[in-house]
Amino acid sequence: MSVGAETQLDDETVKEALRLVIDPELGHNIVDLGLVYAVLVNDGGVVNIVMTTTTRGCPATDYLKEGARDAAWGVPGVEFVDVTVTYEPPWSPQKMSAAAKLHLGIADSDE
Repeated sequence: MSVGAETQLDDETVKEALRLVIDPELGHNIVDLGLVYAVLVNDGGVVNIVMTTTTRGCPATDYLKEGARDAAWGVPGVEFVDVTVTYEPPWSPQKMSAAAKLHLGIADSDE
């Protein structure tokens, strides 16, 4: 392992950066809200992000997509970012982390 491996570019590093993107309506990050479906880091620093919004026609769609792109660009080693918004499968509150559910006052059905 080389020196500086702690800043290695990988899916989890990019996903962690995406936690900086806060949904303006829900006040929580897009990762814990379950809006990020996939993060793929490919050769050459190419990052593909597949995400959704809570509803089709969400007024914050462009804001969230640009926020995800900008957050990923901020990760050292990223050379290109492609963000795809999908509605398949549709988002549901079950996709949220326990922390996001707690933040929004939603009971965790797994309890």
